Amino acid sequence: MAEPTRGGRGGRGARWPTPVGEALRAYLTKSGLGTRLAQAQVIPDWPTLVGPQIAGVTAPESVTPDGILFVRVATSAWMTELQLMTPQIMAALNVARRGRIRSIRWLLSQ
Repeated sequence: MAEPTRGGRGGRGARWPTPVGEALRAYLTKSGLGTRLAQAQVIPDWPTLVGPQIAGVTAPESVTPDGILFVRVATSAWMTELQLMTPQIMAALNVARRGRIRSIRWLLSQ
């Protein structure tokens, strides 16, 4: 008589239950949502990534599936400055990140 395996199922091909975290990671990878989550993580990480001075005058709004980040800016002077700083900001955003940000669209707050 075959000895039952964990989960109460016996016989050939029986396997242990997959941990929830592992199953979720596999699903996110297979569905492509893992990349989207990595892109979206830029929004809560924004103050850490750009520093308190820039974070004080900006508000990230959204990231498109193709990697365009939309950010609101307090004044036109800051918007001009941030447009000049875009290459450095992009480098900071994409360090060790799976979901890459391809470009930033600076939007003037109203």
